[in-house]
Amino acid sequence: MVDGIVWFFTNIALAFYNFFYAVTHPGLWLDWSNKEAISRFIYYGGSVEFFFVVFTAVLILTAIGIWKNSVMWGSVRLFEGIGNTVGRVAAWAGLIMVLQQVMIVFVQRVFATAQISLGFGIPFSKDISWWAEELKLYNAIVVCLCVSYTFIQGGHVRVDLIYAPASYRAKKMIDMFGALFFMVPIAVLTWMYGWYFLWRHLALPPAKPSNTLEKTKFIKWKVETIGFSPNGFNGYFLFKVLLILFAALVFIQAVAFFYRSYLEWREGPDSEGKNLDRDVLGDSDAELVHAIEENH
Repeated sequence: MVDGIVWFFTNIALAFYNFFYAVTHPGLWLDWSNKEAISRFIYYGGSVEFFFVVFTAVLILTAIGIWKNSVMWGSVRLFEGIGNTVGRVAAWAGLIMVLQQVMIVFVQRVFATAQISLGFGIPFSKDISWWAEELKLYNAIVVCLCVSYTFIQGGHVRVDLIYAPASYRAKKMIDMFGALFFMVPIAVLTWMYGWYFLWRHLALPPAKPSNTLEKTKFIKWKVETIGFSPNGFNGYFLFKVLLILFAALVFIQAVAFFYRSYLEWREGPDSEGKNLDRDVLGDSDAELVHAIEENH
């Protein structure tokens, strides 16, 4: 027990050193012409050291925000702005997915060809099965990168058996508890496992949480380009990248949601929805949503 407490506070103290050392020596982990720099980037990206740097930064920001609420409101606007911006851009992948599916059907049925080529000069040519399997990537983009945006917009499905009848302050306490004990741990675990899962398909030797930095210094690139079918989509490592981005966005939104819930709990009902950037429906869209709600 005592050893665990000592370990915990030692890592918090070392977080300051690790952060400033990394910032003042960027070449040690960002100079990817050096294999040892790549090894450091991979090792520390899912390490205990990186966790405590982020954890300590959030602790400091939270302490400052509790002392000065304007700083916490600014953090909420920044973090929610990240989720909204990424989500609004990534949502266009849904339109691209639909247009590409139409193109596949049109080319396959009308021209009866087995390939689709895009571009001028040297076109990008792939089998129709490649384009058809790539549609899953657009779907993954929408799911992974629009998760925070949908949460901010209140678009996730919720079952309010306990939450709905609760008082205003009780709701905010539930929100803080959920952000702290559900959203944050899930995001951290997804990042920790997803980080090494990603790099096992990009480089050799395979990255593992148990590896030491010395074990990974002889690294070489080996990007996964294996498809599920002979001519199918072969960029499945991109799904692993999206998994990491998903974890990062959920973590950022968890911090923002905790801050917002705390501030609304502290400042009262008048602050609910303060600085909340939600999309506004047009008159026709609002009428349609209202009609649907009435029917249900």
